[in-house]
Amino acid sequence: MHLKSFSDYLLLEKSYSKHTVLAYTRDIENFQSFLNKYHNSEDLAQVGYSEIRQWIVTLVDRKISNRTINRKVSSLNTYYKFLLKTEDIEVNPLKKHKALKVGKKVQLPFSEQELKSVLEDAIHIEDFESARNYLIIELFYATGIRRIELVNLKLSDIDIKNNQIKVLGKRNKERYIPLIESLSKSVSRYLDYRQNLPIIEDKEMLFLTQKGLKIYEKLVYRIINKYFSMASTKAKCSPHVLRHSFATHLLNQGADLNAIKELLGHTSLAATQVYTHNSIAELKKVHAKAHPRNQR
Repeated sequence: MHLKSFSDYLLLEKSYSKHTVLAYTRDIENFQSFLNKYHNSEDLAQVGYSEIRQWIVTLVDRKISNRTINRKVSSLNTYYKFLLKTEDIEVNPLKKHKALKVGKKVQLPFSEQELKSVLEDAIHIEDFESARNYLIIELFYATGIRRIELVNLKLSDIDIKNNQIKVLGKRNKERYIPLIESLSKSVSRYLDYRQNLPIIEDKEMLFLTQKGLKIYEKLVYRIINKYFSMASTKAKCSPHVLRHSFATHLLNQGADLNAIKELLGHTSLAATQVYTHNSIAELKKVHAKAHPRNQR
């Protein structure tokens, strides 16, 4: 019911990314399949909370995590809010729903030594691919950008003269991030290799494959996982861990939390405060080592 209109609403009015909209519609279609299977109906406008609760129970029985279930219910809740807005329903059946409890997810960043090991020892720059991979890793660590933001960077977003890049974040919000000197050099080196590719199809994009096509998210993940799996024993070696490392290491060096918030493209400080967990641990070490009362 109105799923196409809902998708257009999220894309055009809420400025959600296509990836996010696809995730929302999949969650809603999942609930529709449940209704069809257990209640012989797909009419979401006639649903009460009892049917939704039954759906949640089936998801729990399938061993789906509370975090994922909460996300699916949130998608459905957004849809019902849309139906209220369009006056297709009078009451949101999820109005009094309380999210399932989830444990705090603590994600350990890479250590400075692990970053040094990858950037100084693991990659030997000798061709287009190695220069690109090095720049991808350094760009994540030096700017804290998201994977999708990196994939969508255009040549025109790079301003070597003023040492900055323009990043298009969530909800099409632009932000500018400064480039440190070593990163500017890595960009220039990569561009030299890039211009010598025999074929370039996606000319406006910064990061390309060997075939001259725009790079894709799975390839970026594989690049990060490949190098950091050799240097780190962490279970997860992903672009997001590099983003986490960027924020944590800046905090450890005394950077202002609000400044990090702007660099990361967060809309609220609460989202940035997730990264303070490991910084507190580091501060405790510094405090214990440096405080006069602890020198006895």
